[in-house]
Amino acid sequence: MIRLAQVSKDYIGASTFRALKDVNLHVARGEAVAVTGPSGSGKTTLLHLMGLIHQPTTGRIEIDGRDTSQMSDNERSGVRGRSIGFVFQAFHLVPHLTVLENASLPLLYLGMPHRERVVRATACLERVGLGHRLHRLPREISGGESQRAAIARALAADPPVILADEPTGNLDASNSGRIIEDLFALHAGGKTLVVITHDNAIADRFPRRIRIFDGNVEGGAA
Repeated sequence: MIRLAQVSKDYIGASTFRALKDVNLHVARGEAVAVTGPSGSGKTTLLHLMGLIHQPTTGRIEIDGRDTSQMSDNERSGVRGRSIGFVFQAFHLVPHLTVLENASLPLLYLGMPHRERVVRATACLERVGLGHRLHRLPREISGGESQRAAIARALAADPPVILADEPTGNLDASNSGRIIEDLFALHAGGKTLVVITHDNAIADRFPRRIRIFDGNVEGGAA
């Protein structure tokens, strides 16, 4: 489903910093993969490259067999919008929009009619147990509910891939457990799941684990 071939990523400031170094990685359709490593090792950079948020400095990224290296920005955005759902540690809910409006945002960007957006987003929110919070603002719900709303937003376009960056990092143990169960339920339903986590107890539950250290990836081959 996702393949990185000899991918490196440089950040250029006063000097050039190579965040990832000649990464070869294959994530098959339907896999569940944990990504671990120390702070600053390149985990988030890897996830952003896999999700086509950033472009590699060198190398090639394929999504579902399609080489994205020669695509235009609009083409990459289209692949990202249809194929990839993101869940972030900081939730990134728009504060002045309701939970339902937040969950439907990806569908708005895809040009879906309003009535269909409402039906689809409502179904996703009910799936994560937030059917009773549709018209609340983010400040009116808990941290755990906010993360579940973010998961519903990631699901709205029904992407085959879910990428999650420390999705439990801002939550207590109880809510963390609920979020991980929600993500594993998505995997059981056929989604390809890649989760960055610093929690070894969570990582150990995944059938496959990738480790990053100093921009180098261990366990990239499926």
